[in-house]
Amino acid sequence: MSDRRRAWAFLTAAITCEILATVSLGSTEEFSRPLPTIAVLLGYAISFACLAQALRSLPVSLAYALWSGIGTATVAMIGIAFLGEQASAAKFLGLALIIAGVVILNMKQPAPE
Repeated sequence: MSDRRRAWAFLTAAITCEILATVSLGSTEEFSRPLPTIAVLLGYAISFACLAQALRSLPVSLAYALWSGIGTATVAMIGIAFLGEQASAAKFLGLALIIAGVVILNMKQPAPE
């Protein structure tokens, strides 16, 4: 597997672990339940370890923007779809702005002449 492909696999794993850990935070009941707390902390630890591996081959601006943007947008959508959070025009506008921000941040800049 090429370094670049490996980096994308690590970034995908980092995003997935971050989403799972964040969605699971409520089950810790303010960190009073040991097993869910350990699972959340482990999820974040794995996420950061995978993100660090991805940064060996991917630019930090790209990897972090995707990690945080996809994570935030996905957690918000999971909250609406499965956790009983209210959907609103403002929430959807915020999600659209997050996605637009990640896209704009990572657009290729023209080469200097």
